[in-house]
Amino acid sequence: MRRFAAVGLLVLALLAAPQPAFAADASYRTLGAANNPDWMAPLADATSLAALSVPGTHETMSIRGGILTQTQENFGDSGGTLARQLTAGIRMIDIRARVNTGDTFTIHHGATYQNANFDDVLAALAAFLAAHPRESVVMRLKQECTGELGSCTDVSGQRGFADIFDAYVSRNPGLFWTPSVNRSAAAATPTLGEIRGRVVLAVVNGPRGGPVERYGLAQFAGWDDGSSTYVQDEYTVPNVGAIATKRDQVRRFLDATRAADPSLMYVNFASGSSLFAQPQQVAGGAFGVQGVNPFLLNYLNQTSAARTGMVMLDFPGSGLIDRIVALNRG
Repeated sequence: MRRFAAVGLLVLALLAAPQPAFAADASYRTLGAANNPDWMAPLADATSLAALSVPGTHETMSIRGGILTQTQENFGDSGGTLARQLTAGIRMIDIRARVNTGDTFTIHHGATYQNANFDDVLAALAAFLAAHPRESVVMRLKQECTGELGSCTDVSGQRGFADIFDAYVSRNPGLFWTPSVNRSAAAATPTLGEIRGRVVLAVVNGPRGGPVERYGLAQFAGWDDGSSTYVQDEYTVPNVGAIATKRDQVRRFLDATRAADPSLMYVNFASGSSLFAQPQQVAGGAFGVQGVNPFLLNYLNQTSAARTGMVMLDFPGSGLIDRIVALNRG
């Protein structure tokens, strides 16, 4: 029994202390050095959203909870972190919401509240798009709480998730591209000219995956938990050694995106984690294993990728953001 107790204490100690990860560089933990607030502005109105190379963030608001839950650099609570990401050039965001009292959404990563509410998200988006009206932001919205161990539990006695979301849309007229927030009819993939100054809802996912109602883009009707036809999200990386497998999954999906019909939109999650491979390690590398972010930057620098699609990143660096944005300039 003492031996098992000692092992348990060792595991707890390892989890409590930050584990080795590669130092910040152009690919990792340097988002604050990126400045691309108007990169969509010069692109032709006729350009399809699907044809773009778009830097995004996985668990966009997750800056709290320690090494197992933090996925982004901390630029402030409420909307501060999102605002800085948008200025850096991030144009697809991943928002995870808990149903809270008063028919509201609070932002969570699992059980951890991220010191932000959905109103903060919408306010940051509205302010940015008012200042940069030729830009657009794509949002994936997910009902976060499953009620299971390690997750959160929605507050009982509230309206349904879709009804609460509809109320937010009504209180923020003109913020969302209207065809994407019609819960009964999914939208075709738009052109930039249709969505400038607006938020495009790509999908609303339920707590265990699967789309909620018919919000978003028709192409993502099959977006479930993990990967689907147009989404690579192999998020379980069981240990540091398995980061190599995740790198290969990201690369192969990039290659598929480059070869695919440019009218189809692809979403490639570069993120991953587990108890023994924390988000920072998967992104930046650890114990001599190259992380996904430096691998991705090197790969994009060495290939002639026509487009990346939407690339969802943990702890992105300025060089990686800049490289993805630059692909839109040919």
